[in-house]
Amino acid sequence: MPLIVTEKNTSSMEPIPAGVHIGICYSVVDLGTHINATYGVEQRKVLVSWELPGCLGGFEQDGETVELPRVVSKRYTLSLSEKAILRKDLESWRGRRFTPSELAGFNLEVLTGLACQIQIVHAEGKDGRTFGNVSCIMALPKGASDPGKAQAPMTFFSLDDLGEEPELPDLPQWIKGIIVESNEWKALTTPEPVVTPQDKNTEPGEEEDNDVPF
Repeated sequence: MPLIVTEKNTSSMEPIPAGVHIGICYSVVDLGTHINATYGVEQRKVLVSWELPGCLGGFEQDGETVELPRVVSKRYTLSLSEKAILRKDLESWRGRRFTPSELAGFNLEVLTGLACQIQIVHAEGKDGRTFGNVSCIMALPKGASDPGKAQAPMTFFSLDDLGEEPELPDLPQWIKGIIVESNEWKALTTPEPVVTPQDKNTEPGEEEDNDVPF
Protein backbone atom coordinates (compact mmCIF):
# COMPACT_ATOMS: atom_id res chain seq x y z
CA MET A 1 0.00 0.00 0.00
CA PRO A 2 1.45 3.41 -0.94
CA LEU A 3 2.32 5.90 1.78
CA ILE A 4 0.40 9.04 0.85
CA VAL A 5 1.63 12.43 2.04
CA THR A 6 0.42 15.91 1.22
CA GLU A 7 2.03 19.28 1.76
CA LYS A 8 0.44 21.02 4.72
CA ASN A 9 -1.05 24.45 4.10
CA THR A 10 0.56 24.76 0.67
CA SER A 11 -0.68 28.30 0.08
CA SER A 12 1.22 29.66 3.07
CA MET A 13 4.36 27.53 2.95
CA GLU A 14 7.48 29.60 2.47
CA PRO A 15 9.33 29.10 -0.83
CA ILE A 16 12.49 27.05 -0.79
CA PRO A 17 15.27 29.44 0.29
CA ALA A 18 17.31 30.95 -2.52
CA GLY A 19 20.88 29.69 -2.81
CA VAL A 20 22.68 26.42 -3.40
CA HIS A 21 21.20 23.18 -2.04
CA ILE A 22 22.20 19.54 -2.19
CA GLY A 23 19.66 17.62 -4.24
CA ILE A 24 19.05 13.91 -4.89
CA CYS A 25 17.28 13.05 -8.14
CA TYR A 26 14.38 10.72 -7.34
CA SER A 27 12.13 11.11 -10.38
CA VAL A 28 12.44 11.35 -14.17
CA VAL A 29 9.07 11.46 -15.92
CA ASP A 30 8.32 11.59 -19.63
CA LEU A 31 5.56 14.19 -20.12
CA GLY A 32 5.10 13.47 -23.81
CA THR A 33 4.81 15.80 -26.80
CA HIS A 34 2.93 19.09 -26.49
CA ILE A 35 2.52 22.23 -28.57
CA ASN A 36 4.74 25.12 -27.51
CA ALA A 37 2.29 28.00 -27.73
CA THR A 38 5.08 30.58 -27.85
CA TYR A 39 6.81 29.14 -30.91
CA GLY A 40 3.95 27.12 -32.42
CA VAL A 41 5.97 23.88 -32.54
CA GLU A 42 5.55 20.46 -30.96
CA GLN A 43 8.11 19.51 -28.32
CA ARG A 44 8.54 16.45 -26.15
CA LYS A 45 9.02 17.30 -22.48
CA VAL A 46 10.56 15.57 -19.48
CA LEU A 47 10.23 16.44 -15.79
CA VAL A 48 13.23 15.91 -13.50
CA SER A 49 12.66 16.14 -9.72
CA TRP A 50 15.04 16.33 -6.79
CA GLU A 51 14.66 15.87 -3.05
CA LEU A 52 16.48 18.43 -0.88
CA PRO A 53 17.62 16.64 2.27
CA GLY A 54 18.83 19.86 3.89
CA CYS A 55 15.53 21.71 3.39
CA LEU A 56 12.64 20.34 5.44
CA GLY A 57 8.96 21.22 5.37
CA GLY A 58 5.84 20.30 7.31
CA PHE A 59 3.73 17.58 5.66
CA GLU A 60 0.58 15.75 6.71
CA GLN A 61 1.10 12.02 7.21
CA ASP A 62 -1.44 9.75 8.90
CA GLY A 63 -3.13 12.76 10.48
CA GLU A 64 0.09 14.15 11.94
CA THR A 65 2.51 16.84 10.81
CA VAL A 66 5.97 15.46 10.06
CA GLU A 67 9.18 17.08 8.83
CA LEU A 68 10.23 15.73 5.43
CA PRO A 69 12.63 16.93 2.71
CA ARG A 70 11.09 19.35 0.25
CA VAL A 71 11.33 18.74 -3.48
CA VAL A 72 11.89 20.80 -6.63
CA SER A 73 11.33 19.99 -10.29
CA LYS A 74 12.41 21.35 -13.64
CA ARG A 75 10.72 20.77 -16.96
CA TYR A 76 12.96 20.30 -20.00
CA THR A 77 12.57 19.84 -23.72
CA LEU A 78 13.74 16.30 -24.45
CA SER A 79 16.75 17.25 -26.55
CA LEU A 80 20.54 17.21 -26.39
CA SER A 81 20.99 19.78 -29.15
CA GLU A 82 23.77 22.34 -28.73
CA LYS A 83 21.42 24.98 -27.31
CA ALA A 84 19.20 22.65 -25.25
CA ILE A 85 18.91 23.57 -21.56
CA LEU A 86 18.80 19.86 -20.67
CA ARG A 87 22.20 19.36 -22.28
CA LYS A 88 23.64 22.41 -20.51
CA ASP A 89 22.38 21.27 -17.10
CA LEU A 90 23.49 17.66 -17.56
CA GLU A 91 26.99 18.68 -18.65
CA SER A 92 27.25 21.00 -15.66
CA TRP A 93 25.98 18.21 -13.39
CA ARG A 94 28.40 15.65 -14.83
CA GLY A 95 31.31 18.10 -14.93
CA ARG A 96 32.15 17.23 -18.53
CA ARG A 97 30.76 17.52 -22.05
CA PHE A 98 28.90 14.74 -23.80
CA THR A 99 30.84 12.49 -26.13
CA PRO A 100 29.52 11.93 -29.68
CA SER A 101 28.37 8.43 -28.73
CA GLU A 102 26.45 9.78 -25.71
CA LEU A 103 24.79 12.43 -27.87
CA ALA A 104 23.54 9.65 -30.13
CA GLY A 105 21.46 8.32 -27.23
CA PHE A 106 21.66 9.03 -23.47
CA ASN A 107 19.48 7.06 -21.05
CA LEU A 108 17.97 9.53 -18.56
CA GLU A 109 17.09 6.71 -16.17
CA VAL A 110 20.70 6.76 -14.91
CA LEU A 111 19.95 10.11 -13.23
CA THR A 112 17.69 8.58 -10.57
CA GLY A 113 19.49 8.30 -7.24
CA LEU A 114 22.32 10.67 -8.21
CA ALA A 115 23.14 13.75 -6.13
CA CYS A 116 24.09 17.24 -7.25
CA GLN A 117 24.08 20.89 -6.25
CA ILE A 118 21.03 22.93 -7.22
CA GLN A 119 20.90 26.71 -7.47
CA ILE A 120 17.50 28.04 -6.40
CA VAL A 121 16.40 31.54 -7.41
CA HIS A 122 13.18 33.27 -6.43
CA ALA A 123 10.62 34.47 -8.98
CA GLU A 124 7.18 35.98 -8.58
CA GLY A 125 4.27 34.19 -10.20
CA LYS A 126 1.23 35.74 -11.88
CA ASP A 127 -0.72 35.42 -8.64
CA GLY A 128 1.90 37.39 -6.73
CA ARG A 129 3.30 34.38 -4.88
CA THR A 130 7.04 33.82 -4.71
CA PHE A 131 8.41 30.53 -6.04
CA GLY A 132 11.81 28.89 -5.75
CA ASN A 133 12.92 27.84 -9.23
CA VAL A 134 15.84 25.68 -10.34
CA SER A 135 18.33 28.01 -12.02
CA CYS A 136 21.21 25.63 -12.66
CA ILE A 137 22.60 22.22 -11.73
CA MET A 138 26.19 21.59 -10.63
CA ALA A 139 28.30 18.61 -9.66
CA LEU A 140 28.96 17.97 -5.98
CA PRO A 141 32.20 19.55 -4.74
CA LYS A 142 35.20 17.24 -4.65
CA GLY A 143 35.42 15.54 -1.30
CA ALA A 144 31.78 16.25 -0.44
CA SER A 145 30.15 13.70 1.83
CA ASP A 146 27.57 11.33 0.39
CA PRO A 147 24.09 12.78 1.08
CA GLY A 148 22.64 9.28 1.14
CA LYS A 149 19.45 8.08 -0.51
CA ALA A 150 16.27 10.03 -1.12
CA GLN A 151 13.33 9.23 1.15
CA ALA A 152 10.94 9.41 -1.79
CA PRO A 153 10.66 6.26 -3.94
CA MET A 154 12.70 6.22 -7.15
CA THR A 155 10.49 6.87 -10.17
CA PHE A 156 11.26 6.52 -13.87
CA PHE A 157 8.49 6.67 -16.45
CA SER A 158 8.66 6.63 -20.24
CA LEU A 159 5.67 6.71 -22.57
CA ASP A 160 7.67 4.52 -24.94
CA ASP A 161 7.40 1.64 -22.46
CA LEU A 162 3.60 1.53 -22.41
CA GLY A 163 1.79 -1.34 -24.07
CA GLU A 164 -1.63 -1.72 -25.63
CA GLU A 165 -3.35 -1.16 -22.28
CA PRO A 166 -1.49 1.91 -20.95
CA GLU A 167 -1.57 2.73 -17.27
CA LEU A 168 0.07 5.64 -15.49
CA PRO A 169 2.24 5.01 -12.42
CA ASP A 170 1.57 6.50 -8.99
CA LEU A 171 2.34 10.16 -9.80
CA PRO A 172 1.01 13.48 -8.47
CA GLN A 173 -2.26 14.38 -10.13
CA TRP A 174 -0.90 17.54 -11.75
CA ILE A 175 1.77 15.49 -13.54
CA LYS A 176 -0.78 12.94 -14.73
CA GLY A 177 -2.86 15.83 -16.05
CA ILE A 178 0.02 16.91 -18.29
CA ILE A 179 0.76 13.38 -19.54
CA VAL A 180 -2.83 12.62 -20.57
CA GLU A 181 -2.80 15.71 -22.81
CA SER A 182 0.27 14.52 -24.72
CA ASN A 183 0.19 13.28 -28.29
CA GLU A 184 1.61 9.92 -27.25
CA TRP A 185 -1.01 9.24 -24.58
CA LYS A 186 -3.86 10.25 -26.85
CA ALA A 187 -2.54 7.98 -29.59
CA LEU A 188 -2.44 5.06 -27.15
CA THR A 189 -5.86 5.63 -25.63
CA THR A 190 -7.98 6.95 -28.52
CA PRO A 191 -9.82 4.10 -30.29
CA GLU A 192 -9.24 3.90 -34.01
CA PRO A 193 -12.38 4.65 -36.06
CA VAL A 194 -14.22 1.62 -37.40
CA VAL A 195 -14.20 1.63 -41.20
CA THR A 196 -17.43 0.37 -42.76
CA PRO A 197 -17.96 -0.59 -46.43
CA GLN A 198 -19.83 2.68 -46.91
CA ASP A 199 -16.76 4.60 -45.68
CA LYS A 200 -14.73 3.05 -48.49
CA ASN A 201 -16.90 4.59 -51.23
CA THR A 202 -15.45 7.11 -53.61
CA GLU A 203 -15.44 10.82 -52.82
CA PRO A 204 -18.80 12.64 -52.64
CA GLY A 205 -20.22 13.51 -56.05
CA GLU A 206 -18.69 10.45 -57.74
CA GLU A 207 -20.35 7.12 -58.36
CA GLU A 208 -18.62 3.81 -58.29
CA ASP A 209 -18.85 2.11 -61.70
CA ASN A 210 -18.75 -1.68 -61.39
CA ASP A 211 -19.14 -2.21 -65.13
CA VAL A 212 -15.67 -1.08 -66.15
CA PRO A 213 -14.35 -3.98 -68.38
CA PHE A 214 -10.85 -4.12 -66.89
